[in-house]
Amino acid sequence: MPKAKQLTVSIENRPGTLASVGNALGNAKVNILAFLSIASGVEGHVQLVVDDVKKAEDVLEDAGFSYSEKDVLHIELPNRPGALGELARKLAAKNINITSGFATTVKASRKASVVLEVSDLDEASRLR
Repeated sequence: MPKAKQLTVSIENRPGTLASVGNALGNAKVNILAFLSIASGVEGHVQLVVDDVKKAEDVLEDAGFSYSEKDVLHIELPNRPGALGELARKLAAKNINITSGFATTVKASRKASVVLEVSDLDEASRLR
């Protein structure tokens, strides 16, 4: 299973902050492959998987955004009932815990894009 870098960007919980992150990356031609935005109170964060991590880091720094980086699984699953359960079962069989995850697909698409933070990334990346 492929590894990827996830960037977690700290943002304010107010209108326009996600637009600022998205526009800064878009203007630099960095494509966002997956994202999750979470906010509580006055603060929030955006978890991003992008096509060019180095360029994204440069853009975020230049725009004054604070961010951290973490290795995650970024995989495609078949867009069908039970696919996520099968993956989770394989990970559990190797005693690998899923600590965070998000996914998306488009109706009638054959694949879903899944991002998972796991307790043992090296072992998880070897699973098929």
